[in-house]
Amino acid sequence: MRNINIFVEDQAHEVFLVAILQRFSLEYNVGVKTKSINARGGRGKVISELKQYQNDLQRNKGILPDLIIVGTDSNCKGFREREKEINRNITNLQEFVISMIPEPHIERWLLIDPESFNTVFGKGCPTPDQKCERDRYKVMFLEAITEVGVTPILGGIEHITDLVKEMNLQRVKDSDKSIRRFLNSLQRCFRNWQQSGT
Repeated sequence: MRNINIFVEDQAHEVFLVAILQRFSLEYNVGVKTKSINARGGRGKVISELKQYQNDLQRNKGILPDLIIVGTDSNCKGFREREKEINRNITNLQEFVISMIPEPHIERWLLIDPESFNTVFGKGCPTPDQKCERDRYKVMFLEAITEVGVTPILGGIEHITDLVKEMNLQRVKDSDKSIRRFLNSLQRCFRNWQQSGT
């Protein structure tokens, strides 16, 4: 059983991440136990909680997880700037950390595979562009769900797990650099765990 701790800025990131971890757990036959350390409060809260977590581990000689995933939207700042910010705050944990940094927002990732959207909702969605505007993709995601005649009760979050289960991972990696970075890193971890057999 692999222990994975996640630090994410909101519930959409958490649901996406838990769903992809469950999917990989099945595909690679590697048991995982996921613990959310933070799932609300935005990027600033993620960074402060991550720093506090590192300090607590050092002071208390806590048991390290097998993996830490830090998820925060790039918010138009770009992957490199966000990853630098994360790395500055995990000086002693870098070998355990993978960054999940959707460009520019997580909701765009949920729209980049219209075929999985079609499987879940019975109708596809427009392929999203690559612009950087506050709430642009959140609105597009909600509109796409509403367009198929479904009321997004929790802002669409309730459908993320189903979308992740249906995603063609190769297709989404081919269409978006930020999800490709994340999925490639995560797949490497799962392959290593699968090969080690422990």
